[in-house]
Amino acid sequence: MKTLFIALKIFLFFTVLTGIVYPLLVSGMAQAAFPEKANGSIIIKDGKAIGSELIGQKFDSTNYFIGRPSAVSYNPLPSGGSNYGLTNATLKKLVAGRKQQFIAFNQLDSLTEIPSEMLFASASGLDPHISPKAALLQVDRVVKARNLNPGQKEKLTRYIHSESDLPKFGLFGQSRINVLLLNIELDKLSSKYADNK
Repeated sequence: MKTLFIALKIFLFFTVLTGIVYPLLVSGMAQAAFPEKANGSIIIKDGKAIGSELIGQKFDSTNYFIGRPSAVSYNPLPSGGSNYGLTNATLKKLVAGRKQQFIAFNQLDSLTEIPSEMLFASASGLDPHISPKAALLQVDRVVKARNLNPGQKEKLTRYIHSESDLPKFGLFGQSRINVLLLNIELDKLSSKYADNK
C-alpha cells in the first residue's frame, strides 16, 4: 500500500509538471519572444484571418497563383502524403494528370518542363511554398486573367525574384516563395492598377 501511494504521488507530480507547468512555461516564453509565430503566423486582411503563412491552401481561380497539390485536400487535421512509392502506378497516373492539368491551366507548351513540386504532393499535404520557377510559369496566365499591363507584369516578376526565400545557409532546401503572400501582393498590385486607370 505504501509503494502504491508513492507511485501515485510520483504520477501526480509528473502529470502536473509535464501536463500543466511545462506547457504553460513554453507557451509563455513563445508568446513573449515570438508572438506572431506562437499564434500560427496568421495573416489578417481587412480585420479577418485569411490564412497562415505556414499552411498551404487551395487556389483554383485563374486570377491567382496555385500552390502544390495536396493528398489531403489541404486539411490540416489529417495532414500527410499519399505514401505512394515512385514505382506505384497510381502515383504515375496522378503525376501525368497533374502535368497535363498544369500545362492546360497555364496555357503552356506541352514540352515545358514543370517543376516537381507542382506534380508531387508534399509529405504534409500543406506545403505553402512553390519554387520561383513554378510561380513564373503562372505569371502570363494571371496577368491575362486580371488584364494587367506590361509594367504590372514586370513588377510581379520582380516581386517573385526578390521575395523568394533562398536555401538555408545557401545549402539546405531550395529557393521558394509563399503562395498566399504572393497572392496577397497580386491583389495589392491589381488594386493599385485599378485605382490608376
